[in-house]
Order: sequence, then structure tokens, then C-alpha cells
Amino acid sequence: MGGLSSEREVSLSSGEQCAAALERLGARVSRLDAGRDLAQRLVALSPDVAFNALHGAWGEDGCVQGVLETLGIAYTHSGVLASALAMDKDRSKAVLAAAGVPVPGGGLFDRREVARRHVIAPPYVIKPNAEGSSVGVFLVRDDSEAPVAAVGAEGWTYGEQVMVEPYVAGQELAVTVMGEAGGPRALTVTDITPVKGFYDYEAKYAPGGSVHELPARLPEAVFHRCLRLAERAHSALGCRGVTRSDFRYDDVKDVLVLLEVNTQPGMTPTSLAPEQAAHVGMGYEDLVRWIVEDASCPR
Repeated sequence: MGGLSSEREVSLSSGEQCAAALERLGARVSRLDAGRDLAQRLVALSPDVAFNALHGAWGEDGCVQGVLETLGIAYTHSGVLASALAMDKDRSKAVLAAAGVPVPGGGLFDRREVARRHVIAPPYVIKPNAEGSSVGVFLVRDDSEAPVAAVGAEGWTYGEQVMVEPYVAGQELAVTVMGEAGGPRALTVTDITPVKGFYDYEAKYAPGGSVHELPARLPEAVFHRCLRLAERAHSALGCRGVTRSDFRYDDVKDVLVLLEVNTQPGMTPTSLAPEQAAHVGMGYEDLVRWIVEDASCPR
């Protein structure tokens, strides 16, 4: 848990919750704040299983998975390729589109060009190509006269290219998928309403930052389409364990698009995956146990 990414604090919260649950289940748990000496510390610990509660770059993008594969340690969630692919928004969108999963348009642009002019017609969303938790995300509304200057600033640390996508109005939806032996199983659909603004970092993790309604109030056909598309996305990217797919649904235009697949969903008190698991009768400890028992190497 912890790690080096901009999502470090969220990861520490996820990790502590999971560690405490495992201890209640009778496991002997070592809490490891992952730094660049991770490999040496893992060798010294020689764990039966590594519960990967890292979020974001380095911990969720295939890097740590490669360390665990090299050391031959069984670990949770997705493997090297699926993790790296899902973290790269541009490449994962290409794979998902080829699998028949609807995704937004747009593409990658130089961040300084995006800061100078509207590279696509507003409204649109600017986001780093390989970050999570809505870190570095901006919404440029249709009445905006100028793009976002911060994207071109010297202090920008999220890569030289950014993803720019047309903004899809409507509902923010999420679907948790568990990769079971008989094939991936989607749990339910959550409708997420931020208390203010859009579904940014604060709305995701601050207590009371958003309102979750599950199951989401949607036309039955749309609800089931979300479930099936999330399962298809999980399989298309080669994911393992638990994932969460994020959607936008415009009920006026009847447009449903998948924004991204998270290969290591949050396990904090405000997180969607444990909330959906509870809705289908799987408590937090049961979910954590399932994730650990699913661990393997290679993945």
C-alpha cells in the first residue's frame, strides 16, 4: 500500500482497511509501504500472498506486477499486461472499441497545444493518459472562451500528452466485476451524483462528497447493457480479480460510453466496489477473502 503515485493517500486508506479485514479473518499481515526497495523487502518478508492495494502509476500499471512475477510471489488483481493496458487510456480505448465496447471519441494531444487552444469543440474533458482517481482532470464547458492554462504549466507532472474527450452529459455510472472461474460477473450498477461540481478526486474520497444510488435507476435494457459491457471490457483487457468500469449515460440522446476500467478499485470507506459487493450479499471481509483466495502467479 502507499507507493509513489499521486493516489498514495487513497492507497494507504485502502491498504489499512484490507489489512484490518485480513487480521479479523485470522491472517498474519505485514503492512508494506511500497518504495523503491520493494523487491528487497518482499524477499525478506517471503509472503504467501501479496495483496496489492496500490493505486495509480507504478502500482497499478504493470510495474509492481512485474516485480511480483519476477520474485514468483502470488498476488491479487490483474497481471502485467492487463494492468499496463488498462492504465493507458488511449491504448485501452482502442482495444475496447475493437471488442465492441462504446468509448468516447477524442484522442491524445500535446499538453501545451491543449493549453493554447480548443483542440476539439467544447464541452470536453482533459485528463492525463495514465492517472486514476480523476487526478489532473478538467472539464471545459461549452461556454468557456479559453482552454485550461494549468495543463501547459511548468509544474504539470502528468505527462507531455493528455487525453481530450468530448464531454458526455448525463449520469455517472460504475459497475464492479469479479473475474470468476465461469467468466467475469458484474455485480450491479451504481449511479453517482457529486455533491458539487463533477466526479473529481474530492467527490470520490471525501466523506459526503457524492451520493451513491444502487441499483441505479435506469431503463432495464440500459442497466443490463452496463453489466454486459463491463464484463466484456474486463475480458477484452485480460483482467483478473476485481475491476470497476466507469460509464457515462446520456438519457436524452440514449448514449452510453465506457470511460475506463480500473484494475485495482478503491477499498476505502467511500469506495464503490465494496459497496456493490455488500449490495449483492458479500460483506467487506468476504470480498477481501475472495480477492486473496483468487491470488496467483503468474497472472
